[in-house]
Amino acid sequence: MPANETAPSVKKKGRRARLILLVLVLALLAGFGYGTYWSMDNVRASFPQATGTLKVPGLTGTVEVKRDSHGIPQLYADNDDDLFRAQGFVHAQDRFWEMDVRRHMTSGRLSEMFGSGQVETDAFLRTLGWRQVAQAEYDTKLSAETKKYLQAYADGVNAYLKGKTGKDLSVEHAALKLSDAYQPEQWTPVDSVAWLKAMAWDLRGNMQDEIDRALMSNKLTQAQIDELYPPYPFDRNKAVVDGGKIDGGKYAPQGGAAAASTGTGSGAGTGSGSQASTASAPAAGTSGLADNASAQGATAGLRTSLTSLAATLDKIPAILGPNGSGIGSNSWVVAGKYTTTGKPLLANDPHLSPQLPSVWYQMGLHCRAVSNQCKYDVAGYTFSGMPGVVIGHNADIAWGMTNLGADVTDLYLEQVKPEGYVYDNKVVPFTTREEVIKIAGGTSKKITVRTTNNGPLISDRSDELGTVGSRAPVSSSAPDRGNGYAVALRWTALDPGKSMDAVFGIDRAKDFAGFRAAARDFEVPSQNLIYADTKGNIGYQAPGRIPVRGAGDGRMPAPGWDSKYAWKGGKDGNAGYIPQDEMPYDYNPARGYIVTANQAVVESGTGAGKYPYVLTTDWGYGARSQRINDLIEAKIKDNGKISTDDMRTMQMDNSSEIAALLTPMLAKIEVSDPDVRSAQKLLEGWNYTQEPDSAAAAYFNAVWRNILKLSFGDKMPKELRIEGSCMNVQEESSGPVDDLAKTVRECGTRDSDSAQPDGGDRWFEVVRRLVKDEKSAWWQTPAARNQPATATRDQLFARAMKDARWELTAKLGKDQSTWSWGRLHQLTLKNQTIGTEGPGFMQWLLNRGPWNLGGGEATVNATGWNASSGYGVTWVPSMRMIVNLGDLDKSRWINLTGASGHAYHDNYYDQTDMWAKGELLDWSFGKEAVDKATAETLTLKP
Repeated sequence: MPANETAPSVKKKGRRARLILLVLVLALLAGFGYGTYWSMDNVRASFPQATGTLKVPGLTGTVEVKRDSHGIPQLYADNDDDLFRAQGFVHAQDRFWEMDVRRHMTSGRLSEMFGSGQVETDAFLRTLGWRQVAQAEYDTKLSAETKKYLQAYADGVNAYLKGKTGKDLSVEHAALKLSDAYQPEQWTPVDSVAWLKAMAWDLRGNMQDEIDRALMSNKLTQAQIDELYPPYPFDRNKAVVDGGKIDGGKYAPQGGAAAASTGTGSGAGTGSGSQASTASAPAAGTSGLADNASAQGATAGLRTSLTSLAATLDKIPAILGPNGSGIGSNSWVVAGKYTTTGKPLLANDPHLSPQLPSVWYQMGLHCRAVSNQCKYDVAGYTFSGMPGVVIGHNADIAWGMTNLGADVTDLYLEQVKPEGYVYDNKVVPFTTREEVIKIAGGTSKKITVRTTNNGPLISDRSDELGTVGSRAPVSSSAPDRGNGYAVALRWTALDPGKSMDAVFGIDRAKDFAGFRAAARDFEVPSQNLIYADTKGNIGYQAPGRIPVRGAGDGRMPAPGWDSKYAWKGGKDGNAGYIPQDEMPYDYNPARGYIVTANQAVVESGTGAGKYPYVLTTDWGYGARSQRINDLIEAKIKDNGKISTDDMRTMQMDNSSEIAALLTPMLAKIEVSDPDVRSAQKLLEGWNYTQEPDSAAAAYFNAVWRNILKLSFGDKMPKELRIEGSCMNVQEESSGPVDDLAKTVRECGTRDSDSAQPDGGDRWFEVVRRLVKDEKSAWWQTPAARNQPATATRDQLFARAMKDARWELTAKLGKDQSTWSWGRLHQLTLKNQTIGTEGPGFMQWLLNRGPWNLGGGEATVNATGWNASSGYGVTWVPSMRMIVNLGDLDKSRWINLTGASGHAYHDNYYDQTDMWAKGELLDWSFGKEAVDKATAETLTLKP
């Protein structure tokens, strides 16, 4: 058991004053005696020891943990096992509550911590089977070395846990102890592996688009749906790579230097290695269901199933963030010929869900001497609960990640019968397993998970389904549901893989060949990987397990009963995936820089320079990526050299593409109302930059939100409109005579994070195309709220300007001089569990904010908001980093919150104010720089 040998030094200033304030407030809330005891005893009890000496069982030598003034640790060890054992110990010191919640979520066991309210979530997660897949990965896929590291990490976590309960672990664990005798169990290697499934789920690609398109068919024609999902504008927004070809079973980039070979084998995919197995980009509007005659009449059943499924998905905790258009990340790398250092500069800022603590944990993992026994000298951003560094740099290379957005999920409509499901005119028995959900303070619940050859039946997990398609051509009912279709999920992450191997391989890579070799194993989630090294090379690799489909294109649910819609090769081994040797990459391109910001990776098709596989048809639309390209090119054209500070300025760029398009049109509209006219004047001379103190940005974004609501939102089916948004709609009478339309009240049902239109860059592209048609049907709206009907674009814009004026009057006051974008666009950091749904005083204890932010939707400084629900910040640059390959100690970084997960610790959110201002911290890497920055040293010994 860990034990103090020397006492820690207490030197944190300001902590006592804040604790005294906490005591006084809780005394008023809970009664002086108990409130004082509970706050002082429970809040401080879990603060970790950061100085002195601790014994950690299993270590073979001493490990130094050197923390700077922000609590960021740098670990020094003499062998790999000790290094990762210490990483597990330190992660648990600062973040065990986060780790404990995460492992319960990934295994579908939240009800054991939080009670019956989480049963539905647990049932859905058990149906997906993340934990079973993680176990299979550990048992059959991962290397012996990786498994050894995972075990060492788990041993470190458990060394910290030994002898600790409740308040010794966190204030959240103490709160659980008040209502139930909850006791954390031992950490296991599979707990770490399962975290990759949660990461993959939140970065799963176009599943939400697939659901939304199907639901739209209830109210919109296929032509209208196609207008709302326009093709990617390759003529305007650059893809990640300029083009290339597959030659001899290997991808060859166009215009770049040849990269060294990464070895033999085809990685995640066996494929055919030939053009015969490729597919061209689909035509807009095609879908498996539309092509299959036997699926006709299924619309009602499909809609009911998918509506219920969407509601269920909204309840699944999004560790990384909501899954909608405009969400993503930025990364770019500039070659030394264009930088002030003469060596590459690499920037990355992943856009994820804001939470407290941040999903990231900054850390350095250093071998005192790199050797065969100790292979790591790496620093960057880690995930608490998982060993290794996910994004960062070692002594030779740096790398960043953005979501590639590949289409790796397909929904299949399944024709079910009591004895199984239909497949090629035969009834095939389900594969089933029973799961028991334990419930804190309640009786356990047993569920049966049914799986088809297209994946698990996720529609089984909704109590709201009821009848799924009275018109669907299914002759008999499912055992536990009404007549109709079930919905199965085919997802690459449900097949065991080797992504954990890739993390360690990238951490110790020395050059681009080693980097690409490690990336071959980064199968799920599929990420854009950018690269730079100290020798001056830059590169890009698209890894991932990407399916090759038979019939259909993944845009709409496919008929699961027809084998021609299955992924090629089915589920046997690795068949059915694009071979890794044929995945796009780039190396030292002539242009001298590479930008990835969720735009199209490459243009698919059959012509020259086109990529023969379809990665997805639902890319981000390139608003952020093209702005970054433009900023870099402008600097280069002026013969300027790009500095670290230039990279930081680019990360904080607040320019709005949609404002640049629409503001000149809005300025020309004749406005008679003097109050609306005064608001319109705010746009005169505005440079389209969304600074937090900008009144013009506040007004424009309100106008944009109302344009979207009037032209698209009010025309959406209720399943996509935000919950509680009600409107009168016309419904045809079913009476025998006088078939007159009747008015009914219809309310939206969609969660605020996924409601449409969300205002992301897909909607930028939709409106960009439509503004050319001043009389488009989308601009036509009925009279409402004492406002006349609109028939043209300018009439609708005028109405949106009026609605925006009165909306801001209600929110910010009539005096426009007090308006600012930041007052509308606020960030509140919330503890993901108790701080979100717990008692009011616990939310007060755990949550922080608000902060008034600049930036916005599909902006480089991507502080995202959903236009259907309001202006509050829903995703953010979760960290920012700039790596200087000329001098690694002059690299810079920042986290959204802080290193500590303990409320009222000095490092709980000490980086947030700097993050909000766009400031960066020095990032020490070399031993001399780390020693100079060290504020506290803890020695771990056997």
